[in-house]
Amino acid sequence: MSAEQRLTEVFVELADTLVDEFDALDFLSTLTERSVELLHADAAGVILSDLRGSLHVVASTSDQAQILELFELQNDEGPCLDCFNSGRAVVNVAIAEARSRWPRFTAAATEVGYSSAHAIPLRLRDSVVGAMNLFCVSASRLSEEDVALGQALADIATIGLLQERAVRQSGLIAEQLQTALNSRILVEQAKGVLLASAGIDVDRAFQLMRDYSRRNNQPVKTVAQSVINRVLTVDQLRRP
Repeated sequence: MSAEQRLTEVFVELADTLVDEFDALDFLSTLTERSVELLHADAAGVILSDLRGSLHVVASTSDQAQILELFELQNDEGPCLDCFNSGRAVVNVAIAEARSRWPRFTAAATEVGYSSAHAIPLRLRDSVVGAMNLFCVSASRLSEEDVALGQALADIATIGLLQERAVRQSGLIAEQLQTALNSRILVEQAKGVLLASAGIDVDRAFQLMRDYSRRNNQPVKTVAQSVINRVLTVDQLRRP
């Protein structure tokens, strides 16, 4: 498949939100995965604003990325926060500037093996609903084309959320985001159950639940609740 064909496929995938069982958590996880793939990053995460305007980590491609996103929120410091507050992409910040601008974040990112990070807002016109962080092991730089592509992916995801909300409920996007946040809590609990009961890595645990949800046409939160209630076993999750 050519790069142009793959890009077209991804945009169609992110635009396809008008389905009966739309799952915001799965949708945003897809956004992070495709952004890592197309922008040659090593990990990504998304933060979103809830009904009260508080920021939460909703999706990530790895546990390390999630921890770094949480670190940003807890310490009120980092590219994703600057991006959300300004509504503009924060990319290609030199290491020296990064250390003076976000000293605690830079130290935390370096400790887990990342040398650079970029942030792209999830926005529609003047409304910013969240931001996506890209983490890179190498000291990477995004070209103007890369930034434009990343923003296009984030924009189409935001439009998709807004469109789905308008069609389904004609309500506020914040309600959809709250659903994603609630789902994330269940997923984190289920990941802990799988780690404790079967020693499964947390990243692998989420992938198992997500694959199972797609095979059986169930929301991820439903699968997570079944894991928490010990209704679903590890063997059942792995079964084709």
